[in-house]
Order: sequence, then C-alpha cells, then structure tokens
Amino acid sequence: MVVISFFKLFSKKVFGWTGELGPGIYWLIPFTTGCRLRKEIQPITEEAQLVYRDETGELFLTKEFRSTLSDIFEVIDLDGNGLLSLEEYNFFELRTSGEKCDEDAWAVCRENFDTKKNELTRQGFMDLNLMEANDREGDPRDLWVTLLSMGYNKALELTEACPFVIDVYADKCKPRIKAVHMEPCSGQLEKAVCKSVLSKGDAKVMDGNENIIVHTHKCDTWITSVIENKSGDKVIIHINNELSKNCINNRGLNIFAVEVAPKSTMVCQHVMPLNERQEWIYYCVYSLIS
Repeated sequence: MVVISFFKLFSKKVFGWTGELGPGIYWLIPFTTGCRLRKEIQPITEEAQLVYRDETGELFLTKEFRSTLSDIFEVIDLDGNGLLSLEEYNFFELRTSGEKCDEDAWAVCRENFDTKKNELTRQGFMDLNLMEANDREGDPRDLWVTLLSMGYNKALELTEACPFVIDVYADKCKPRIKAVHMEPCSGQLEKAVCKSVLSKGDAKVMDGNENIIVHTHKCDTWITSVIENKSGDKVIIHINNELSKNCINNRGLNIFAVEVAPKSTMVCQHVMPLNERQEWIYYCVYSLIS
C-alpha cells in the first residue's frame, strides 16, 4: 500500500486533494476520527413511532419514519440516479443484517415492488420496509435494528453516522468511482493512517528509548499521532494531554496508556478542537511505562 495523502480542508465543510496521478486504481478511504462522533451513552426516553394502523386495521409507515427512510435511500443510492441497484442495496443489507441479497431474492423483490430499469425506486424501498412491518404484524423491532445499524437513535435522530458525498474531477480523463466493502476490523484503515502519518508527520524519538518513535501529523482541523515500536518487545506508553487547551481526543480521556506490539505501529490518538471558534493548543507528554 502506497499512501498518497490525507485530504485537506478546502472550505468549512469540504475536504479535498489536488495533484497528479498516473494510470491505475486508487482507494479513497473516508473515516471519522472519533473525537466528536461517538456512541451515545444517554438512552432516549421517548421512542418514535414507526408504524400505525388506520380505522380498517391496515398498517402504514408514519410520516417521520418515511422521512427517515427517504434519507437512508439517499445515502445508499451511491451513484445518485434515484434508484437502488442490487450492489447498492447489498451495501445496505451488509450494514443492517450482515448478509447479502442474492440474484434470486432480488428478482422476487423486483416482481413485488416498484422498480425502474431493474433497480428499486424510492417508493419500492418504502414498500419493502412496510412489508417487513406487516410480516411482523406491526412489531417494529426488526425496523429498529435497521435504523440503529444506520446510525439513528430511538428518536430518529442521526447521531452515530456521518453521510458524505465524494466528487472526482480530472482534466484529461473521465475518472470512474466505485464503492467497495471494507471488512470491519480488517486493519486496512489503521494501516493507511499509520503509513500516511509516518510519511507526512514529524518524528520524535522518545526520551530514553531510541526504538520508540512518536510520529505526529498536524493540520488545521485535527492532529493524529502514531507510535512506532522498533524493538522486539511490547511496550506500554503513558500519554498525558492535561496541558492541552480546548482539545478533545478520540480516547475520551486526557490521561491514558496504550500497548504497542513489537515491530509495529499503532494510532495513538486523534485530536481536534473542542470549540472550533477558539484557539486550541496541543501539548502531549509521552513516557515509557514498561
């Protein structure tokens, strides 16, 4: 893996990269630092209603749930054509159930729900979810599994996901972009971040141990530090951020320790300003415990 670069902040909400690339296939790996987007701790006391029955007993999706499903449709419509292909729908299935929809099941889906050009329409997606609710006789538990998997809480608020759009432009060709599935816990993201920080960041040998190197990559919006252990033994590093000001890190603690395996690198922490409108000062002290 050859890491080209981190994206840089172009404007308030847009990150990007410009440069020259030779012919080939390149991976864009979106990620969040975990400084702000975290798993909710406080439970939602009032649960939103997803379905209801009219006076005849027929089941319907609530207006709020339909709006949420419409937003989910926008997220999984990767090519932005207003339709869901089997490949796009399977990204959704893998996220929510861990399984894929095969060709036979997709054919049944096309026969029973609204499609266009062999792809599922927005209305078809709504009807598919209504069918699932009917199969459970109105029990919303399976619907909640879907919503929670997509980052929504019980109040239908998107709190654990961050939708984004990627646009690619080139002067001399028409680049194609395709979404691919990244296996969870595969280490691909960790490896890419470590390589980028090692190649772009500042390196500092830890006092008293030339085999332990702290690499720090700083930009306008965040800081990432990576610890490299060149020794043949595992080490435990103590990290102290108490002298930093207006900072928040992905660990959620100002003081913590990390264990680094022999002959390896690991992401130590990501740091961002707690309040973007105020000055932030990053000051971290690293010390070897064992």
